[in-house]
Parts: sequence; structure tokens; C-alpha cells
Amino acid sequence: MPDINVLIAFYSRSGVTEALAKAVAEGAAKEGADVRLRRAREFVGPEVMAQAPGWQESATAMNALYAAPTAEDAAWADGIIFGTPTRFGNVSSELKAYIDTLGGLWFQGKLNGKAGSVFCSTSTPHGGNESTLLSMYAPLAHLGLIIVPTGYADAAMFKAGTPYGATSVSLNQAKLPSTEDLDAARWQGRRVALVARALKKAGMIAAA
Repeated sequence: MPDINVLIAFYSRSGVTEALAKAVAEGAAKEGADVRLRRAREFVGPEVMAQAPGWQESATAMNALYAAPTAEDAAWADGIIFGTPTRFGNVSSELKAYIDTLGGLWFQGKLNGKAGSVFCSTSTPHGGNESTLLSMYAPLAHLGLIIVPTGYADAAMFKAGTPYGATSVSLNQAKLPSTEDLDAARWQGRRVALVARALKKAGMIAAA
């Protein structure tokens, strides 16, 4: 039976960030974690979604596969990993809206000591991957999470990703992550699971 729980809450429109999220989940599961994959939901109407070809269809398909993340998911988790496409060098509004629902848990101190990490994707090289990851560290700190970067602690990190988190560049074609990108994401999942287990054993994680 798994001894740690890992929540991967992500937003993805075209499937690129979803692919990274699935690889992160594989890595965490390989380390013995019970994993929940959750997709943040859109809050714009169909008239806005219709302006981007395929957006509505993709959202419908992914929402059938993944439940929306909840505060209960965050309370359940020992490690929380957020994933997003970059939006003008920052987190997507869809994922940020979910993060903003965690204020009640924050107020109760129920997220203190959990492992936290982030990953993202962008359409173009130098399109904001690193700035997005770094900007997401701020809410992790406010929530009381112990920030777990990928670093260069695995050989996969010398081929892809960043020391802040796994990344992918889709080249304006919704190009899925490379094998190297996915390897970096799997390492991220493993590392968060390892750190979450150590924090839990040390009594650092607040009781849900």
C-alpha cells in the first residue's frame, strides 16, 4: 500500500502540459506514491473558447479523463505538483484560480510542510518557461510548502528541463514533449515523492 500521496494539479489546452503531467505521475508512482491527476477547469464561456480552434474539443476530452482539483485533494496530498502552460511569462489563469481556492487550507495551516514543485510548457523557445516556474514558487512559499526543484540531481536534467522544473517547447505546433523532456518530468515526480516521504517521516507535514 502506498505510504505517500502526490497531487498533480495541471492545466492543459492542447495536451502538451498534460503529457508532462502524466510523466510526472509515472515518476511519482514508480517511487511508490498514490497519485491523483487533476485538470483545472476553464472559466471562460464557449464564445471565447471558440476563438481558438480545437480548444473546446480538447477541454471536453481531457475533462472526461480528469476530475477537477479540489481543496480536499490538496489536504490529502503529502506532495503537490502544479503544471501549467506559460501565459505571457506567467501561470495560466485556470491553474491560478485553483491555487486561489486553497486559502482556507492555508489559514488552517494544513499545507505546511508538504513537498511542492512546478512544471510548465511554452510555445516558443525563450517563451517564458523559466519565468513561469520561478513565479510559481511564490505561492508555494505562501502556502507553506517545502519547495522541491528538479536541480541537476539526475542525468536526465543535463539533457532537458530546467533546474526549477520540467519543461517543454511545442514550437507553435502543439508538439508533444520529447523523450528527454518526459525523462526530466519523471525525475521530478520521483524526487517530489522521495522528499515528501522524508518530510512525512520527519513529522514535518501538517495533519489533514
